[in-house]
Amino acid sequence: MSPTLRLIASFVALMMAMGIGRFALTPQLPHLVSEGQLSLTTAGLVAAANYLGYLLGALDAMFARRPDQVRLRLNLGLWLCVMLTLVSFEADGFIVHALLRFGTGVASAWVLVMITSLSQPLAARSNLPRLGALVFAGPGLGIMLTGLLALVSNLFGLGSAPLWLIYAGAALVMLLAVRPMLPQPEDTPLQPASGLTVHPTRGIARLGLIYGLYGIGYIIPATFMSQMANARFHGQWMADLFWPGFGLAAAVGVMLLSLRRPTTNGTPRWLMLTLWLQAAGVFACLMGDGLGLALGVILCGTPFLACMQLVMQRSRELAPHATQRNAGLLTACFALGQLGGPLLAALSNQLAGSLQPALLAAGSGLLVAGLLTLRPTVVPAACATACAPTARR
Repeated sequence: MSPTLRLIASFVALMMAMGIGRFALTPQLPHLVSEGQLSLTTAGLVAAANYLGYLLGALDAMFARRPDQVRLRLNLGLWLCVMLTLVSFEADGFIVHALLRFGTGVASAWVLVMITSLSQPLAARSNLPRLGALVFAGPGLGIMLTGLLALVSNLFGLGSAPLWLIYAGAALVMLLAVRPMLPQPEDTPLQPASGLTVHPTRGIARLGLIYGLYGIGYIIPATFMSQMANARFHGQWMADLFWPGFGLAAAVGVMLLSLRRPTTNGTPRWLMLTLWLQAAGVFACLMGDGLGLALGVILCGTPFLACMQLVMQRSRELAPHATQRNAGLLTACFALGQLGGPLLAALSNQLAGSLQPALLAAGSGLLVAGLLTLRPTVVPAACATACAPTARR
């Protein structure tokens, strides 16, 4: 099967696993809170359970080296995203929702790490770097899809339970459509090349810290965007436009980033820009009005997935022969940050009665992460050669 079809299938797999399996909770929060299933504080704890699962899934993915281990986690993760979303139809109360979100966190981390480690080397070998980069737009369009489905269901007066069924049906259709075309582990060497020993570098460690701060910074507006818009517009249909707008902005950001000419020295500067744009978006949400939320959607959403792509690209520049290990390690750092975000939001709501302190801390963390990219990292000559940009198609 052609590499182009495999990369398109990877795009759709991330669209389903991340957009629906991972982020379907965000447009559901207004329903779950209004139906009395969750409070704003317990909603933060449910989100934290999702990110704890994401952390454990990422850590487990680091040790999947054999093709059968990769294949098992990829397929199981995809099917779990569908089945756990379907089971959510019957969920009621904090404990059940927390357990289900924990499971989807594990599953979505498996899919993200495996798809990243399979699709990106395939794109590089096939001289399709731009299409490989666009794989990361999948979660953005998945977020947009969940938001639009929520908008339509709200116009028909549907609650959370029917919407879970709609999400599960959409996820199943996407999974069945692309599963035969997904990249296979046999297509990608999972072990370092002969004679090469891979060791962690200080650059990767600092990149992990940056990614962790990014996880804290973006996740609070990403988790509570629908709830903040619902509170501002008092449940009117306009509130349902903010989450799909966030997803569309994220997909556009990846597309814009794919147009740049990649250079090893340029990646940290682009990463700093995306982090500081998101910081500005988080601070804009502090305004609390429609303009502030709209700026939050644009400034947080547009760099959201582009930042993820830049981090993974930088890890390949620093250690091109440890793609899967570093993808798992960085995803774990990201998940740690995400886990801290909802806990910070729950604490903020409990002590201050609002998300304002949490948003202030999140934006400050993104500013610090941007400053950390300014410290130069020497890329080994072998890495620079291996990561040299290939001709575009």
